[in-house]
Amino acid sequence: MASTIIPARAIIPFLVAMMLLTGVCNTLLTKYQDNECVRNCDDPDPKKRAHFEQPVIQTLQMFVGESGCWLVVGAMSLYSRYISRKSSSSSTTSYQPLSTSADDNGTVRDDASIRSHTALNGSGPSSHHHKDAGSGVLIGWRVTLLALPAICDICGTTLMNAGLLLVAASIYQMTRGALVLFVGLFSVLFLHRKLHLFQWLSLAGVVLGVALVGLAGAIQPDKKHVEPAATTLADVGADALRVIIGVVMIAGAQIFTATQFVLEEWILERSSIEPIRVVGWEGVFGFSFTLLGMVILHFAIGRTDAGRYGPFDMVEGWRQFWEYKPVFLSSILIMISIGCFNFFGISVTRTVSATSRSTIDTCRTLFIWIVSLGLGWETFKWLQVAGFALLVYFTFLFNGIVQPPFEFLKVAEVEELLPEEPIEHN
Repeated sequence: MASTIIPARAIIPFLVAMMLLTGVCNTLLTKYQDNECVRNCDDPDPKKRAHFEQPVIQTLQMFVGESGCWLVVGAMSLYSRYISRKSSSSSTTSYQPLSTSADDNGTVRDDASIRSHTALNGSGPSSHHHKDAGSGVLIGWRVTLLALPAICDICGTTLMNAGLLLVAASIYQMTRGALVLFVGLFSVLFLHRKLHLFQWLSLAGVVLGVALVGLAGAIQPDKKHVEPAATTLADVGADALRVIIGVVMIAGAQIFTATQFVLEEWILERSSIEPIRVVGWEGVFGFSFTLLGMVILHFAIGRTDAGRYGPFDMVEGWRQFWEYKPVFLSSILIMISIGCFNFFGISVTRTVSATSRSTIDTCRTLFIWIVSLGLGWETFKWLQVAGFALLVYFTFLFNGIVQPPFEFLKVAEVEELLPEEPIEHN
């Protein structure tokens, strides 16, 4: 027993560190892309320079990274088919297990008890009748149901990428904290979960924290790109408005992400498919729909005078992607990073817990903020610190990591909001 437990425990710090590293890289690399000049870069007037503003292409590269999960699935399949089978066959001895079939008196077979999937408390996998073999909702063609959360992922990710164009990387990551609000509300409405009073108060606290983060960005807006700072009052007002729009877009995108989580929860509750395969299928469906949408939007908007050189001009977007080495290399790194983030995130959820994963994600926000300050992408704001502190505290309170401050708010046990654990993609 010790030989099987120790390696698992020893690898947990590595899984946590890699999830944190790849999660930070996802946001910082995307923001790095947004700051890359791709047109009129030699113009002495900074306002005439154009930067890489292609949120749809960034969504597409995310799905390429998710589709890469099939490489992991294939590697695991090859390992179990050849290497694992070979090692098990080479270690076979002449020992044969004793027959423990039921005797004539009806004695229960002993091997049935040690092979049982039901835990002593009755909460094992076999207690979930909807996960029995053959009862999964994703059998055969019904795997296309995963196209629904993929569509939600397209809408949410594209909105967030567009919002990231308008705000600093840390504000983007902090505003994503609004996700717990919509997941909580949708879980009550559609999954019939129960929320305690302190959890409802936590949701209100999360909203307040997001509002403070947005207010901090509006009062002290950072420059959009690495250019001379705005000097006129009109420029400052435009920057503040841009931050507000960006925060609203990112917060609104959490509606789609929460819908995606709830759909994934409903599907995973009713099937035995592995989460990494869910990510892989969503990557395939998401890539297909996004590419089709890019073609349609290009012919409808991108080719017009108003849409040329914009986010829906697919020809211009791909030109920027292939011709500018920093954009191309960062895209490759983002694809790898997202694929690894999904793998390590699922591993952390399986090895530790989803609550621990949410805690790690909060640490990711802190690291993104520190790195952004170090790179000069944004300036320090005390109001932003206050908003972040509220987000962290009320998110921890909601998940039961910290106890409610008042006795009448405390409960004996906090039910998991999403027992199947949400699959976070970026």
